[in-house]
Amino acid sequence: MKVLLRQDVAPLGIIGDIVDVKPGYARNYLLPQRLAVEPTDANLKRIDQERKDREKREKQRLQSLKGVASRLDGVSVTIKAKANELGHLFGSVTETHIADALKDEGFDIEPEKIALAQPIRTLDKFRVPVHLADGIDAEVDVWVVPA
Repeated sequence: MKVLLRQDVAPLGIIGDIVDVKPGYARNYLLPQRLAVEPTDANLKRIDQERKDREKREKQRLQSLKGVASRLDGVSVTIKAKANELGHLFGSVTETHIADALKDEGFDIEPEKIALAQPIRTLDKFRVPVHLADGIDAEVDVWVVPA
């Protein structure tokens, strides 16, 4: 059975593709979930317009993220943590702590976007990469100071 995809479906294809699937898969999953429709001329035109609108929104989102990355690049945040005399932390500074510090500076960055190789466990200055989207990255300076 041939269906026209209304959304990206990982194993099948992307929006606007006409794919051939088993009738049961189309009847029981794709059509009820509104992931696909029958490939009529009217549906083809509507899906093509939806694809264009989606590409436009994605382009605007990427432009917005580039602006955020340029403002974010080189921002410095300070995180206070308890440490011993040698500078080793009691605990660690994680992506969540850095995201909270960035939120205090006016940047709404999710912890998943912060790319720490491993949690910070010492007092010092660290360059932490922030991955906003494919090809859009920034680095922030994180100062870990004693509380």
